[in-house]
Amino acid sequence: MRLICILVIVVCAIASAQSRTSRNLDIYVVDVEGGNATLFVSPSGESLLIDTGNAGAAAPRDAGRIMDAMKAAGLTKIDHLITTHWHGDHFGGVAELASKVQIGEFIDHGPNVQPGEAADTFLQKVYPQLYAKSKHTVVKPGDKIAVSGMDVRVVTSAGEVIKTPLSGAGKPNPYCANFKPGDNNAEDPQSVGVYVTYGKFRTIHLGDLTKNKEFELMCPNNRIGAVDVLLGLHHGQASSNSEVLVHALHPRVAIMNDGTRKGGEPEVMKVVHSSPGLEDLWQLHFSLLSGQEYTVPGMFIANTIDEPPSAMPVAPTPAPQPGPGAPPPPVHNGTAYWIKVSAQQDGTFTVTNARNGFSKNYQ
Repeated sequence: MRLICILVIVVCAIASAQSRTSRNLDIYVVDVEGGNATLFVSPSGESLLIDTGNAGAAAPRDAGRIMDAMKAAGLTKIDHLITTHWHGDHFGGVAELASKVQIGEFIDHGPNVQPGEAADTFLQKVYPQLYAKSKHTVVKPGDKIAVSGMDVRVVTSAGEVIKTPLSGAGKPNPYCANFKPGDNNAEDPQSVGVYVTYGKFRTIHLGDLTKNKEFELMCPNNRIGAVDVLLGLHHGQASSNSEVLVHALHPRVAIMNDGTRKGGEPEVMKVVHSSPGLEDLWQLHFSLLSGQEYTVPGMFIANTIDEPPSAMPVAPTPAPQPGPGAPPPPVHNGTAYWIKVSAQQDGTFTVTNARNGFSKNYQ
């Protein structure tokens, strides 16, 4: 009888080990209306969240959408939270989320360099209270974030980039010769950017890193190499997404965290669609700024708007001038859908659109 019990225990242990080792790296790209919230769940079950969506009245909505993704992933806490930089569409949901779930580690690039009342008040009065009972880490390029089951390397932070190429990278970047610098604000270039690997699978998320910093990271030699999935793309805005970065990374898939009228700009769409080796672009939203001219088929778009027009425009819609007179973007406060990536150690991965269940496998 004792022998039978031992055999049962051994078999169960083997089955349990096989179950753990067969799990995928799952990535949920959560719709926070042109902000950013990207949730990684390692095969060990440990979690890493990059950004928490928008501030103000949108914060409870966006935190709720993140919690919906957590529930789908079987999570009850966030082990590591990276705030890429101090813009409201990236740190806005931190306090709301922290009031609902435990966050083990708060990670950022350090002080805000673009003075603004909302960010400065948050950093001075709210943020220290949030991480007081947890762990707070200011990262620099080259640091590793300890997440069991996957490798997470910081490649940009606080306006600095890694100096030494990653393993297998470092070849001359042919796109540097035609680079044209761009304008940017002060805080976007501070973004914490991470390179994540799981076996042969490779992905990168660079926050809102701008063109000039992309050049520093990728020229004259490509310090990153190639990736399978390029995440974020600064919402598809033209202050980022140069050929120096996008084409040199040679992604098979790109996933854009755009909004109904934010990002997906024609200049960026041309760069992405012409990227060598790109198989598919997936978008969180149909962008009016793209129109049908530059967008992707609907099966690759996770969200529409609450009251879509009878016909989407063919030509891109010019962005309205910013300011108090600008019309509000089309409303999308209904059900939000994520795009999910499930990666295996051999480099195979699957991308799924939660809105329509469309799924594509990439060998």
